[in-house]
Amino acid sequence: MLMPQLASAQQPLAPAPSLEPLEIKLLQPDASLAQRNIITANNISPIELATPSLWWVKQQFDEDKEFGSKFIVNWIAYQDKQRVDLVVNRQLWTLLDYIGRYRFVNQFGTVARDYKYDVRVFNQQAALLATYTCDHSKNSPPCEFRRFEAFGRDSLQVPRKPLGG
Repeated sequence: MLMPQLASAQQPLAPAPSLEPLEIKLLQPDASLAQRNIITANNISPIELATPSLWWVKQQFDEDKEFGSKFIVNWIAYQDKQRVDLVVNRQLWTLLDYIGRYRFVNQFGTVARDYKYDVRVFNQQAALLATYTCDHSKNSPPCEFRRFEAFGRDSLQVPRKPLGG
């Protein structure tokens, strides 16, 4: 007689993403960021390279026909938390299918991972849409993409195996 296999809980490859709300006030052009390790699209230095340096991947998306230059509305890089919060155009996000959303988050996440940063994606209403988190304590960090449905519920985890592993 065949016995059904018991389902086992899959251990996450990466830590759970931060569920802190998006700090919308930091995205205002006149936001005071004095003495905080925060960089936004509004206060980035035009003469020196910021960490993490995401300008190249952002430029790729700006030139991509699927995304366009209006896709990324703003962003915040928390240097002390090693996290980047991207704010995307809500209407353009809804036009993407799952693969388009995954591609966007994965490309930003892969670049951010090189700086040991995680990525969260929000819409203009501060709703969490997706995350890309990694276990940066490992040499070849395993990472996970998570897509969130309405109300910030985790709807799907897609583990990403470490490079070379």
